[in-house]
Amino acid sequence: MPQGNSRPSSGGSESNQPDTGNREFEQVLSEVEQSLQSLKERYEQVKRDRQQQARLQQRREQLKKQLPNISHRQQLQTELRQIKEQLETIELNLESQLFSWGSLKEPFWQAVRFAGLGIVIGWILKSCSA
Repeated sequence: MPQGNSRPSSGGSESNQPDTGNREFEQVLSEVEQSLQSLKERYEQVKRDRQQQARLQQRREQLKKQLPNISHRQQLQTELRQIKEQLETIELNLESQLFSWGSLKEPFWQAVRFAGLGIVIGWILKSCSA
């Protein structure tokens, strides 16, 4: 019984800490789940784009082989141009997935920080040597 009485009297402030810790943990867990879901969606998009890219490249090669033999040359050339544009768009999408501001933010600020530090050290060394 004395243990039960001591717990509520000191538990008021201690019970807040676990609740806060649980909320923070749940928030971080939720953010991780969202990031994972976003990563999964991005991965699926990359897979789809690569499959479409392979199909378009295959079709382009087929058309190039048929081009000298077919009388509908203008239509084939138009289709080849459209395939080329679609391939360029897909390649741009795939490249943009590799480089985003989110992935470059930290290295960018580190470069700015160290470049600034280098300039300050250079000024100090120049003033000392003069």
